[in-house]
Amino acid sequence: MSRFCVSLSQMKRKFFTSLLLLLLFVKCTTPAAYKNDDSAMLYDYNLSPFENAEKQYSQSLKAELAAVGYSHTDQIGRLFLRAFKTEKKLEVWIEKPDAAGTLLFKEYDFAGFSGTLGPKRKEGDRQIPEGVYHIDRFNPHSKFHLSLGLNYPNKSDRILGHPTAPGSDIFLHGNTQTVGCIPITDLKIRELYLLSTFAKESGQQQIPVYIFPFKMTDEKLNAHKTSPHFPFWKNLKTVYDKTKPQNIFPEKPDIDHAGNYL
Repeated sequence: MSRFCVSLSQMKRKFFTSLLLLLLFVKCTTPAAYKNDDSAMLYDYNLSPFENAEKQYSQSLKAELAAVGYSHTDQIGRLFLRAFKTEKKLEVWIEKPDAAGTLLFKEYDFAGFSGTLGPKRKEGDRQIPEGVYHIDRFNPHSKFHLSLGLNYPNKSDRILGHPTAPGSDIFLHGNTQTVGCIPITDLKIRELYLLSTFAKESGQQQIPVYIFPFKMTDEKLNAHKTSPHFPFWKNLKTVYDKTKPQNIFPEKPDIDHAGNYL
């Protein structure tokens, strides 16, 4: 009887050891691009990231767009994105069907952050840019799941930044890792990527993306008077003040020879 109990105990230990090793194997072999994804159990690895985006979000986005007056995804109003580094928020505004202003449609949290407050000025400084940009490319094969490229450096960045190496390749993307980009997790980039695709198919050639250091109220700006970035932020606030997305779709500002937004 004693020998039988010892044998049974050994079998139990072997079973739980094997189970633990199996769980560790599954965890370690899960693709890195999806480890941060809180919908990983719903992810179909037989499909591409974009196909998964369509599978997961097509119906829900169509319903949400219909609720604000758009019954066809190839006929939606223009999108406008605002990002705030201090608040770590990315807002998605959509033009109302009657073009009488815009409404806040989505809001995403930054899933990672690099650098400090202040504009990006050179390659390798880890800074998230600040200024007026637009989405200039869609990358369905990104190593960060899916990504939307920004036209950094813009004219202002080229004037005020490093003369030969201001940096490049700034994206809104999945995952949680970043060196100067804005990650919002794989789950959320699928939704934003698909929504941006709808806007593109509706004829929007450029989706504006304005990146601010913080919500630029007079009080918050004045709290940074001693910052070396204050002159730049004071100029950028003129863009922020003209950006009233709930009232009118923003017009892209001009940039003068000194790199100032007009």
